[in-house]
Amino acid sequence: MAEDQGALDAGAQAGDMPQVGILAQYVKDLSFENPSAPAVFQWQGQPQMDVQVNIGAQAVGNDVHEVQLKIDVAANAEQGAAFRAELLYAGLFALRNVPAEQVQPFLLAEGPRLLFPFARQIIADVVTNGGFPPLLLDPIDFGALYMQRAAQAQAEATGGQAGEVTGQA
Repeated sequence: MAEDQGALDAGAQAGDMPQVGILAQYVKDLSFENPSAPAVFQWQGQPQMDVQVNIGAQAVGNDVHEVQLKIDVAANAEQGAAFRAELLYAGLFALRNVPAEQVQPFLLAEGPRLLFPFARQIIADVVTNGGFPPLLLDPIDFGALYMQRAAQAQAEATGGQAGEVTGQA
């Protein structure tokens, strides 16, 4: 009988533990433009790459949040635009019993970290399918970016200077 009560207490405690799950991952929007084809395939030299990454998160249900990872890539050469790729990749995350102060860091740092490898592969594939060598995006330290932005926001809120952040993402 005492063993049964111990098992019930352990089950109740496990039910109160923070739980995170990925419910789905999906492409919300994907665009590839090759405006200078076919001439672009005879250009000499490497185009300059401009890569922009943005993160968004929103609640979409009870304990369910959508994290969006937007990646824009523009490749430009002296002769003009080589290509442009835009991807909006998202995931649905279930968060249960996660302390309120940990929800935003998860959604803006850990969620994008989990989605990024899949988004990176989609960008590589679409660029390759556009007739170019695969574009393998460098890994991004979303945790460091989150901490840097949090420090900037805190400095702006207090009217002071944020502490110096070193390193690259």
